[in-house]
Amino acid sequence: MLRIINRVLIGLAGLGLVVLGGSVLAVGLGTAPPSWWVHHGPHDVLLSDAERTRWRQEGWWWPTVIGALTILVLLAVWWLSAVLRRRRLSEVLVDTGDGAGALLRGRAMEGVLAEDAGRLDGVQEARVLLTGRRSAPRARVRLLLEPYVDPADALHRLTTGSLAHARESAGLAALPTEVRLRGAKYRAGRVS
Repeated sequence: MLRIINRVLIGLAGLGLVVLGGSVLAVGLGTAPPSWWVHHGPHDVLLSDAERTRWRQEGWWWPTVIGALTILVLLAVWWLSAVLRRRRLSEVLVDTGDGAGALLRGRAMEGVLAEDAGRLDGVQEARVLLTGRRSAPRARVRLLLEPYVDPADALHRLTTGSLAHARESAGLAALPTEVRLRGAKYRAGRVS
């Protein structure tokens, strides 16, 4: 979802800048602007003195400007933090029983879990992504199933086999998991 919002916002900002820049360039090159357009010729300034000082004496002007700019800055910071946030868990904290603990690389656990899930009967491909915190990881599993496999059976084997094994091996109390199942496409055989 974040990727879609990110692309839409970047696309809208880019489109707005291209339209605005193109229109200013067209007016600057001598194209006649429409009557409702803000600027009327190549020598027109972006903001005249009257436009800049028009609302200064009003009591609502500066709080509105400062509030709008604050909201804009907060949205930009939120957007930047969402883009820079790591989606993949880099390490998992494993309880060793002696109180110290150990760190397991997230990619290693993803690889082992994907390989174990890929060995299940009827699973053509398995992909795993760990998210969350290192003390409370969450898993996203995508399975590509063969056409003959019952999805409920595959899900049961995944939860009681691969996921239970990964949870016990890492010493986790729980491993919340989102599983997405998809059937592999195949061509029907020809009968002659």
